Amino acid sequence: MMDLFRTFDVSASGMQAQRIRFNTIASNLANFESYRVSGEPFRKLEPVFEAVQTEEGLQKGYVPVVVREIRESDQAFRLVFDPTNPRADAEGFVRLPNVDLVKEMADMISAMRSYEANLNAFRTTREIAQRTLELWR
Repeated sequence: MMDLFRTFDVSASGMQAQRIRFNTIASNLANFESYRVSGEPFRKLEPVFEAVQTEEGLQKGYVPVVVREIRESDQAFRLVFDPTNPRADAEGFVRLPNVDLVKEMADMISAMRSYEANLNAFRTTREIAQRTLELWR
């Protein structure tokens, strides 16, 4: 029965991680054209996942995931030639946030699908537990 609860924990940790990933992507999309007070473009945020591995967990297939941190991307800013822009440098280039809309949308779909997969695993485990309890009656 404890393995059943661990299955719930793994699914729940996966859903939590994907929710944070989804929120990070939403923040990136919302700040697609934002600048900081200092004048520097917004830097894309990236969640860092970590599998919580223990010897016992690995043997039983129990490896939940946690979000260790949400860091700023070190990718270069996008450069656009626009000498009329007030943010242009001496050469006429404007630095824009390093958020790629297409990649963010693809990541959002991936996060949604991963969340759904964890949710389906959670529901299936719940259904198995309910049917097992019905058999014990």
